[in-house]
Amino acid sequence: MPTSARSHWTRQQLLVAFALYCRIPFSRLHARNPEIIRIANAIGRTPSALAMKLVNIASLDPEITTTGRSGLRNASANDREIWSEMQNGWEEFAVESDRAMREIVVPTKQLDDAIQGDNIDERVGENRAVQSTVRIGQDFFRAAVLSAYNEQCCITGLSVPKLLVASHIIPWRVNKRNRVNPRNGLLLSALHDKAFDIGLITIDDDMTVRVSRKYPARNDRFFSSSLKEYDGQPIYLPTKFRPAGEFLYYHREHVFQE
Repeated sequence: MPTSARSHWTRQQLLVAFALYCRIPFSRLHARNPEIIRIANAIGRTPSALAMKLVNIASLDPEITTTGRSGLRNASANDREIWSEMQNGWEEFAVESDRAMREIVVPTKQLDDAIQGDNIDERVGENRAVQSTVRIGQDFFRAAVLSAYNEQCCITGLSVPKLLVASHIIPWRVNKRNRVNPRNGLLLSALHDKAFDIGLITIDDDMTVRVSRKYPARNDRFFSSSLKEYDGQPIYLPTKFRPAGEFLYYHREHVFQE
C-alpha cells in the first residue's frame, strides 16, 4: 500500500525520484503520467505524492525557476542535498540512482528501451566494472538530454528518437568529469551530431547556430538546405539542463572550424 505523502522519503526513494526527474520532460510531471503511476506503485508512494516530489525537485532547477515555472517551492533539506550531489558528481549519481531504480522498481523493458546508447569508442580495453559504469552513465546522459529537449533535435525540430543523438559539447574523451553532465549535451539529428562533432557547426552564446565557412555550399543543394540554412537561427531551448556557456566556448575554440 502506498505510504502517506507526508511520511519520510528514504534515500532510495529520493534517488528514484531524481532519476525520474532527469528522464521525464517538465510538461509530463503530473500524477496522470503512466510512468509516474508505475514508479509510484513500485516505491510505495501515491502518484500524487511522487508528482509533487518531482515538481519540488524542479523548484531547485534554475532553468525552471528563471522562466517562471517555479514548482511548489517545498523542496526538503534532503532534496537539496541530493540535488547538490547530482550537480557535483553526475557519474556517481547516475550509477547510484540506476542501482536504486533497479533494486526497488525492478528492471523494465520500458526503462531499457528508453535508452539508445550512443557510440563510445573509448570503452575498448576497459575492465568490465568500468565498462558497466560507462554504460550506465551514457544511458543516463542520453535519457536526460532527450528529456531536456522534449525529444526533438534542437536545430531542426526532428522528433524521431531513433534518429536523434545526445551529442557531447566537450567531446567524451576530453573531459571525464562532465561526460554524464546533461549540461554538456545537445540533442541533435544524426547528421547534425556528425557536423557538430567535426566542427562544421557550433552554437554561439546567444544560442544561435553558426555554420563553418570552410566548406562553401557551392552547388550542393543538400548542404545548403540541411546545414547552411540554419546559420544564425536560434536553437530550440531545453526545458532544463541548459548547455553551459563554458562548454560551448570550448567547442567554438577547439572543435569548430571557422
